[in-house]
Amino acid sequence: MKNFLSNYFRLSENGTNLRTELIAGFTTFSTMAYILVVNPIILSKAGMDFNALVTATALAAAIGTLVMALWARLPIALAPGMGLNAFFAYTIVLGMGYSWQFALTAVFLEGLLFILLSLLNIREAIIDAIPAGIKHAISVGIGLFIALIGLNNAGIVETGMKAVGDGQLDGVIVKVGNLTAAGPLIALAGLLVSGILMVRGWNTALLIGIIAATLLGIPLGLTHMPEDGRLVGWPPSIAPIALQFEFDKVFSRDMLVILFTLLMVNLFDTVGTLIGLCSKAGLLDGQGKIPNARKALTADAVGTTAGAMLGTSVVAAYVESASGIAAGGRTGLTALVVAILFLLSLFFAPLFAIIPSAATAPALVIVGMLMMGAVVHINFADITEALPAFLCVVMMPYTFSIAEGIVFGMLFYVFLKLLTGRGKELSPMMIVLALLFILGLFLK
Repeated sequence: MKNFLSNYFRLSENGTNLRTELIAGFTTFSTMAYILVVNPIILSKAGMDFNALVTATALAAAIGTLVMALWARLPIALAPGMGLNAFFAYTIVLGMGYSWQFALTAVFLEGLLFILLSLLNIREAIIDAIPAGIKHAISVGIGLFIALIGLNNAGIVETGMKAVGDGQLDGVIVKVGNLTAAGPLIALAGLLVSGILMVRGWNTALLIGIIAATLLGIPLGLTHMPEDGRLVGWPPSIAPIALQFEFDKVFSRDMLVILFTLLMVNLFDTVGTLIGLCSKAGLLDGQGKIPNARKALTADAVGTTAGAMLGTSVVAAYVESASGIAAGGRTGLTALVVAILFLLSLFFAPLFAIIPSAATAPALVIVGMLMMGAVVHINFADITEALPAFLCVVMMPYTFSIAEGIVFGMLFYVFLKLLTGRGKELSPMMIVLALLFILGLFLK
C-alpha cells in the first residue's frame, strides 16, 4: 500500500513522503473542522434540520475533496464554503424570502453548469476578465459580512430596528449588545483563546477556540448535552434535506436571478484560492498556471452538485488548506487524508449538536479577519479602481447581501471606466457581465 500511494501521488517527484503528507492532512482537517459546526448552524437559520446538515456537510466535503485528491492530485481540501452558505441562508432564504428547497435547486443547477463550464475551460476565461481589484474586494466584503454574522449570533452586536407604533422605529441599525450576557462572554473568551493560539502558531487555533467557548458555556447554561447523553453515535439521517428540489420553478424568473447571482458569487472563489494555494506550495508552472486546473475546478463543481443532492450549499476550495501546505503537503495524498477524516467525523455528530451558536462566533470573526487581508491588493490611488472596490466591500455588510455588493462594485467599475474615457481598459467579457448584472436588476 505504501508503494502504491507513493507511486500514485508521485511523492518523491514532489519532494515529499508518506509521513509528511499524513501530517499535512491532519493539519488541514484540524484548521477547517469548524465547518462541521458552523455550516449546520448557518444553514439551520433557513429552517433546515441541524443534525441532517452535519451529515450532509461531512459527506459533501469528503466527496469534493476525494475528487481533488484522486483526480487533480492537489493538496487542497474542499467543503461547503463560508460566505456562500451565508448567502444561501441570509440572502436567498431570509432576505429574499425564498424557500430553502428553492435555494438548493439553484445550487444543484449551478453545480451542473460549473461542471460544463469547467470542462470547456470557460470559467478561467471569465475569471481572467474580472479586474483584480474587484476580486480582492469580494473577498474583503465577504469577510466583513461573515464577521458581522458571527458577532450578531453571539450577541456581541445587535442589528435591526423594531416598530413601536404609529410607524415609529426604535433602536439603531447596529449597536453593542449586552457584553455581560452568557453568549457574548463565551464568544469573546473563545476569540481570545483562538487569537493567542494563532500567535503561537497552533494550526488548531480555530477548533480549540470553539471547544473552549463550548466548555465555558456549560456553567453558564448555554451548552447542553444531547437528550440521550451520548457524544458518539451513528450519523444522523439526511432524509429531511436530501434531494429536496423544486424543479417546477426551474424556468421561473426568480430562479434565473438566483442562479445568475450564485454563479457570479462563486466564480471568484475557487480559482483565486487555487492560485494562492498552489503558489504557496510551489506548484505553479513556469507561466504561473495551476497544474491540472481543469480537473481542480471540476472538483468543486462535482462537490457542489453532490452537496446540493445531499442537502447543503456550494462546495469550494478552502484557504485553510494553506496550513497543510505549510506543514509540507504537496500532493493529493494530503487531500485524501482530509477526506477520510471528514468521513470519520460523521460518527461524532452528537458532539457537534451540543455546541451553541455563540461558540462558533470566534471562528467566523477570525475567518472574516483572514479574508480582510486581500484589502492591501486594492489600488486606492486610482479612483476608478478604488471606488468600485470600496462599494463592493461596504455594500455587503451594509445591505446584508453579498450579491448587492458585487453588483455595485462591478457596475461602478464599468461606468467609471466608460465615463472617464478609459473604456479601453474594459474587456468585452467585463462589459457583457455588466449587462447581465443590469438585466438581473430588472428581473428582480
